[in-house]
Amino acid sequence: MSEDSPKSTHFGYKTVEADKKADLVAGVFHSVATKYDIMNDVASFGIHRFWKRFTIECAGARPGMKVLDLAGGTGDLTAKFSHLVGDKGQVILADINDSMLKVGRSKLRDKGIVGNVSYVQANAEALPFPDNHFDIITIAFGLRNVTDKDAALRSMQRVLKPGGKLLVLEFSKPQHEIMRKAYDLYSFKILPKMGQLVAKDADSYEYLAESIRMHPDQETLKQMMQDAGLEQVDYINMTDGVVALHRGYKF
Repeated sequence: MSEDSPKSTHFGYKTVEADKKADLVAGVFHSVATKYDIMNDVASFGIHRFWKRFTIECAGARPGMKVLDLAGGTGDLTAKFSHLVGDKGQVILADINDSMLKVGRSKLRDKGIVGNVSYVQANAEALPFPDNHFDIITIAFGLRNVTDKDAALRSMQRVLKPGGKLLVLEFSKPQHEIMRKAYDLYSFKILPKMGQLVAKDADSYEYLAESIRMHPDQETLKQMMQDAGLEQVDYINMTDGVVALHRGYKF
């Protein structure tokens, strides 16, 4: 972390020492890794598949491109990108959590996806890749778990090629009051019970709900991406802003 990085940060609604957050987040994902995919389907009623499919479409991956699927977890986006970039392309599934990487690697290999996919355990704040390396970077439902989001966005901008595109798919702020109230009821009353029933872990899904509320809203994240050196930044709200897809370019 840089010298001007914050000494404290949020872990859900709790304030914790900044250098402890990564370990706390790791504990959450170690706990839920094996049930992560089924919980995504249950918790979002399958809508996460639409959000991810739209992200893939907006990415515009073509044969021969290099793609970084950051915080790629169990590899939903990586699987799609692998087919799109073909044998001459490359996809790196990177995640800070080794349990998630293991689940992702096992799932993709079971699908026969082996040739053009690599797996790297990496911290988004200090990506271990050369400057100007990737045509596309995606980070789906991962940025809110990063301790120093500004550092992570700068790191992503650094490893993008000129002309490259960053797509940030993340939970955001619903636009209408009725949706906000319904979403709060679901998030804090129903989601943890689902987590207990399916993943035997209510606490991790309580953290999930809290971490979403602490994440920057659409306009704030747009400004953060611009401050990191990305240009032509915009965003598209989905499901009334429950989720937003932010897009930015490096020129």
